Amino acid sequence: MSAEATNPATPGPVAGAVTPAVPRRKARARIDLRRLGRAALLGPASRGRLPDAISHVVDAHRAHHPDADLEPLRRAYVLAESSHRGQMRKSGEPYITHPLAVTLILAELGAETTTLTASLLHDTVEDTDVTLDQVGEQFGAEVRFLVDGVTKLEKVDYGAAAEPETFRKMLVATGNDVRVMSIKLADRLHNMRTLGVMRPEKQARIAKVTRDVLIPLAERLGVQALKTELEDLVFAILHPEEYAHTRELIVQNASRADDPLAEMAVEMRTVLREADIQAEVLIRPRHFVSVHRVSRKRGRLRGADFGRLLVLVNEDADCYGVLGELHTCMTPVVSEFKDFIAVPKFNLYQSLHTAVARAEGQVAEVLIRTHQMHKVAEAGVVALGNPYAPPSEEQVAANDGERADPTRPGWLSRLLDWQEAAPDPDTFWSTLREDLAQDREITVFRPDGGTLGLPEGATCVDAAYAQYGEDAHACIGARVNGRLATLSTVLRDGDTVQLLMGQDPASEPSREWLEHAHTAAARIAIQRWLAAHPSHGTPEVKDAGVAFRGAADGSVHQAAASEGTALRPGAEGPVGRSAGGDVLVDLPGATVRLAGCCTPVPPDEVTGFAVRGGVVTVHRVQCSAVARMKGAGRAEVGVRWGDTTECRVTLVAESFVRPHLLADLTEAMALEGAEIVSATVEPPTQQRVRHTYTVELPDAAQLPGLMRAMRNVAGVYDVSRAQPQTQGV
Repeated sequence: MSAEATNPATPGPVAGAVTPAVPRRKARARIDLRRLGRAALLGPASRGRLPDAISHVVDAHRAHHPDADLEPLRRAYVLAESSHRGQMRKSGEPYITHPLAVTLILAELGAETTTLTASLLHDTVEDTDVTLDQVGEQFGAEVRFLVDGVTKLEKVDYGAAAEPETFRKMLVATGNDVRVMSIKLADRLHNMRTLGVMRPEKQARIAKVTRDVLIPLAERLGVQALKTELEDLVFAILHPEEYAHTRELIVQNASRADDPLAEMAVEMRTVLREADIQAEVLIRPRHFVSVHRVSRKRGRLRGADFGRLLVLVNEDADCYGVLGELHTCMTPVVSEFKDFIAVPKFNLYQSLHTAVARAEGQVAEVLIRTHQMHKVAEAGVVALGNPYAPPSEEQVAANDGERADPTRPGWLSRLLDWQEAAPDPDTFWSTLREDLAQDREITVFRPDGGTLGLPEGATCVDAAYAQYGEDAHACIGARVNGRLATLSTVLRDGDTVQLLMGQDPASEPSREWLEHAHTAAARIAIQRWLAAHPSHGTPEVKDAGVAFRGAADGSVHQAAASEGTALRPGAEGPVGRSAGGDVLVDLPGATVRLAGCCTPVPPDEVTGFAVRGGVVTVHRVQCSAVARMKGAGRAEVGVRWGDTTECRVTLVAESFVRPHLLADLTEAMALEGAEIVSATVEPPTQQRVRHTYTVELPDAAQLPGLMRAMRNVAGVYDVSRAQPQTQGV
């Protein structure tokens, strides 16, 4: 049973300033506990009449649901008041004031009647003689389920959430119906508002649990109105000095004679009125934590930094109309534009974000959304109503994969899936904490038009497991924005990702994937497979570490060689040969050798240097060795290509690991008429393998076709000439 009083350190109205809290639909005074306490002490009203103590709850509820049946609320209040009668909070107020305050918070967010009924009763089973069976008999199975869920969550209060198994059960309860967590968040908000009677150390402990667990969950449920106020309350308790400094900044800004945001709002209203677009332009003050973050990022704050402009319209199309007018008639900051309407955030949030600048350099951030989008942005899943009620036609049309089931948002479904797969509670807890700490997400697109929501810093490994679950074990690579990429590639917001799946049923994940897995789902799936296959998990290429030499007919013969070592056939090395009439040199009697560091071929621009034994080495002019030798004072020797078009060149192919890759690649090279002089396949890393081939071609003009044929081999994502090196000549 919670019992707290008003905390003088918590954020409240600033004298002479606009309170930096997220504005609700209507400004409403915070609940008066003394008045509410007096009303509660008078006892319930006569049967059939609404008690005076819940009149404010009814007003807030009717603002969102004009036709709501209020009888369940009346009966729930009567039961709650009679059950809690005689119980007092530590502040001295009747305990019934707490469930009433929690219910008012939810009513203002637009919660439906069933949620409000359960909210009024949420402490009865834990703190009174009322049983769950009684709740079920009087209010039905749905209310019983919600009260039971909240009762279980009470056991994780005040630091107990650090117990992995307890919190795991908490999430399972939430996953079955997000309204359980909605009530819990409102309960925590009221307790945080009235935390002053607690000892400072206990205040700090509760604030840390709120910061680490409940605020991230509020973010993921999209309940921004609760999340932002909780952030400010936690900020005041855990960082009182920084909070006081931020508060002073807000007071100073409120005393300004001019208000650039107000001036820009007037200008914006004029622009939209002339464009015949019906819109409300509101000033949305930043809350304390937001002001603090902006001050740390930008240093000295200007007037426009203390808030944002919010434009509310009626239709989705009007959002883009507003954007076009603002960008046409005002100075846009294009880099600040984001479209969360076309691509909603994982927590249901939709809005257009942009920024406009004034001549003196003031920049105002602008949010553009419909009234319905604004309701969902503030209240998140609470605004979705009864998840068990049949959806309207508009809701059916608007649903996508992430929002189809409001009782279990997509991120929560994924979380519940991997918590079942977690090998132990400690692994679950550590990965969950990391997941919740990811406060920024990106959206990447699939080729079929679908989207994946991933945390910032996620890689193709994460995308694979987000899309395919454990079937992602067979993933061999990806295309990012049409270009082949390794699974370790870090994705950016807006990337298009096509995952390449292997056909071998025996495919397995690599232990190295753990280094690139950023999401809990990917890490736990990989760890689970590795735990079940302790002798596996290190990818092998059957042909890796084997060198080859070419026969005259272009066929390939395997030669015994140690891993990672190239075979050097005959006395000559794979990169040195006498070119004869291939290269003409301005030094009579000199022997010509093509440099192995850059492997020049016609029609490369070349130069030469004399070395010991009367040999002239020929380099591509951009080779780094050329600059080094010139710097050492070595004289250049004039060289040029002769009439012979035969050439020898070293190529590097990079590919994903897959069976039979080497055989397919060398076959493709042989079909192009290339004689493989030597080849080296390095040991694979990160599911990627590097091949180096030195080949002879009867005509240098065949080189582009050879490289194209190699790139067309499945699994090969790049083929290039050997890059110039700085090692000797």
